Amino acid sequence: MEQKMVVLSTIKVKKAPDTYKIVDALNRTLKEKDLLFGLALDEKDQDTMVFTIYRT
Repeated sequence: MEQKMVVLSTIKVKKAPDTYKIVDALNRTLKEKDLLFGLALDEKDQDTMVFTIYRT
């Protein structure tokens, strides 16, 4: 069975070394609420990160 993820929100933030720790804590804490958090480098600007919230 395929799991569908719906994007709830996306925001661009300045790149910071510990941002992944926040995303990890959110994922561990809120996975039971069917929420998933993602973090990726912006393809056009390597100094910007894209933070996305999904409902699974």
